[in-house]
Amino acid sequence: MINNSQFASRLTTIMTYYQLSASGFADKIQVPRSSISHLLSGRNKPSLDFVLKVIKEFKEVELYWLLNGKGTFPASTSPAPDKGQIDERKGGDTPDSAITAHHRTIDRSKKALEKIVFFYTDGTFKEYMA
Repeated sequence: MINNSQFASRLTTIMTYYQLSASGFADKIQVPRSSISHLLSGRNKPSLDFVLKVIKEFKEVELYWLLNGKGTFPASTSPAPDKGQIDERKGGDTPDSAITAHHRTIDRSKKALEKIVFFYTDGTFKEYMA
């Protein structure tokens, strides 16, 4: 059985990775915006149609990870240069080696802090904009 709050957390992870708002995510997978709101709040469980639309639109999302949190996201073996691979088996943290490798590739003169996002175990998150 799917845990609503953990599913909502994984949806938030996907939206953050692709830099999409809830409404942008809904538009991208062609579902009503209210369905995203209901899923993120834990009010509704995802339908099979919803899950299939997510994995069809976002190739890096593995079905098993989306439903159960097992496996990795993104699924591709070579993550985007500015995003680390998230492994929920380790509590959702980016592996230390990915952080170190990513840290070395940053040209600090061209980078500015945009936002910081805190994800909580109850499926909620807090976003701070710079």
